[in-house]
Amino acid sequence: METLFNFLSAISWWMWIIIGLVLVAIRDVFVQKSHTISHNFPIVGHVRYLFESIGPEIRQYFVANNREELPFNRIERGWIYASAKHENNYEGFGTDRDIYAHQHIFINNAMMPYEIGPNHPNTIDHCFLPCAKIMGEFNQRKKPFRPASVINVSAMSFGSLSAKAVESMNKGIKIAGAYHNTGEGGLSPHHSHGGDVVFHFGTGYFGVRAADGGFSMEKLIKLVEDNPFIRAIEVKLSQGAKPGKGGVLPGAKITPEIAKIRGVEVGKDVLSPPNHKAFSNVPEMLDFIEQIAEATGLPVGIKAAIGKLEQWEELADIMKATGKGPDFITVDGGEGGTGAAPPSFADHVSLPWVYGFGDLYKLFQRKGLSERIVFIGSGKLGFPAKAAMAFAMGADCINVAREAMMSIGCIQAQVCHTNKCPSGVATQSKWLQSGIDPTLKSVRLAQYFKTFRKEFIEITHAAGYEHPCEFTMNDIEINVDDHNLSKELSGTYGYEKTPVPFNGMKSLQDCMYLGGNKTN
Repeated sequence: METLFNFLSAISWWMWIIIGLVLVAIRDVFVQKSHTISHNFPIVGHVRYLFESIGPEIRQYFVANNREELPFNRIERGWIYASAKHENNYEGFGTDRDIYAHQHIFINNAMMPYEIGPNHPNTIDHCFLPCAKIMGEFNQRKKPFRPASVINVSAMSFGSLSAKAVESMNKGIKIAGAYHNTGEGGLSPHHSHGGDVVFHFGTGYFGVRAADGGFSMEKLIKLVEDNPFIRAIEVKLSQGAKPGKGGVLPGAKITPEIAKIRGVEVGKDVLSPPNHKAFSNVPEMLDFIEQIAEATGLPVGIKAAIGKLEQWEELADIMKATGKGPDFITVDGGEGGTGAAPPSFADHVSLPWVYGFGDLYKLFQRKGLSERIVFIGSGKLGFPAKAAMAFAMGADCINVAREAMMSIGCIQAQVCHTNKCPSGVATQSKWLQSGIDPTLKSVRLAQYFKTFRKEFIEITHAAGYEHPCEFTMNDIEINVDDHNLSKELSGTYGYEKTPVPFNGMKSLQDCMYLGGNKTN
């Protein structure tokens, strides 16, 4: 009897499954009109859509080789993860990279590396690597700022990132002695855990927004007065992934907290305009920068992706004639990341970092202005060898975004725009965020920064220098074919970088305080 009952139960289960499949088939053929594949191949067509939906994961974990993926391949991600966790980030048996590939970077090592003594700052602290230049020094700002780290967190907004991700990063940069760029979403409580902050705003003026949607100097002054950890101000002109389009924050990510900070509506897409209301041409922009610097006393810089150079030429000419201008310029590459952008912009608008930076630096150098500006590079530079190339080209600091995200758990799922980030980094879902422990993740970001600086210092010493600011264009070569056809950076990009004044790491250690104001 029991056997018969089990047999009939099994039949009933199969009958329900068959009935369900028949109903799906009827729906596919006679009801739904949106999917041709499901109509022509009922039931089976759903399998195709299933495999399509999990295709990226299959390629990432089973198909793509270690060096194949973009934007960051498995080796690059693995190095960041291991560095952040203070695990073994070495490779065995030699490189598996094709070192003869086009645009492969070679760092020319010295016959005898730079030798540090027992009292050298890097003997005491293997990760000590401040910026060799001071923001605001040339323009004599009231509160100049020397970044205490050559690697820092790039502009990523609260809103694009989750609250716990922002908190983790701010706590992490405090441990690492770096700075945290707020992104254009405004200063949030999650940016206020003790780390130095660069306040960044774009065309939406979030956080310093007037009632009419324009810029409010009064709000900016109050913001700086109420938050003394703000060390510099950055005005966003454009970003590499979507220059000329303005920021995009999908409505699914707009929570009541974000809406209050930004001054926008809950659940409604936030589309920042392409242009600023506060200025409409280069002379007005320069006046705007000077007004902010005068009102706040802080160094003021601009961030932009590089394309046409005519307006940059105009800016340089005015700076040379007046002695005024931005204290720092952040150059974002076309390969830079974003929470949401049309593929047509992300793929094709603005130059890659090496091309854009080279064009801009050469222009300012030709005008005799390169020494007075702190140049910041942004665009997949969060690896010591790439940073060496950037410094050889004239960068003084680098900002990292996606590398910082990966250090706190990002898995490159590439669903930032959907509010469904599985790691909780780029979502406002409380459930998905709950997996982030800021106490743990902050330590991991700090460790990634410290490991980066340690290896960058070691590469610098291998090249015979004490500080990366001493790198020259002739220290780096880029493959164009075989070695007899490879070019040094100076030949590739057509300029020699201006030497950075540098009197040794000990002098930087001694100068980390300016006029009683802490500069780290």
